[in-house]
Amino acid sequence: MSWDMTDFELLRLMQQDATQPTGRLGEKLGLSQPATWRRIKRLQDAGVIAGRRLRLDAAKLGFGVTVFLGVKLATKGRVSLEDFERAVTAIPEVQSVEHVLGLYDYRLRVVARDLSDFERVLRRRIMTLPGVGDVEANVLLSEERRPGPLST
Repeated sequence: MSWDMTDFELLRLMQQDATQPTGRLGEKLGLSQPATWRRIKRLQDAGVIAGRRLRLDAAKLGFGVTVFLGVKLATKGRVSLEDFERAVTAIPEVQSVEHVLGLYDYRLRVVARDLSDFERVLRRRIMTLPGVGDVEANVLLSEERRPGPLST
């Protein structure tokens, strides 16, 4: 399928706020509400729009520390990647699991209430996972939120 500039502008607007009514989106694009709805439907059917997510403020929910962990598996071949992924995704403090190429095998985003809570999660939950070898932690100091690749 081919996408025009209106499609890309629609996606950019939806990345900023996916809860906007189609009528309001249409006004910004110079389209009618039905035309805007058809474009959204076409983008959903094509898999370009894969869903809509609710973004929570972890700090306001009491999770004041975010840590990125680089995890290198100690025993590749003995423990399958699927076993590690299944085990790590069962830990509620782990917000994302990314299989990466480089020094580490996985990059995890972990939230905790404070540093002592993070230490508990690291020692009791993450370090006991199957196959975990080296772990490197980087504490998030600040974050700039970018809406995605279509931003200007």
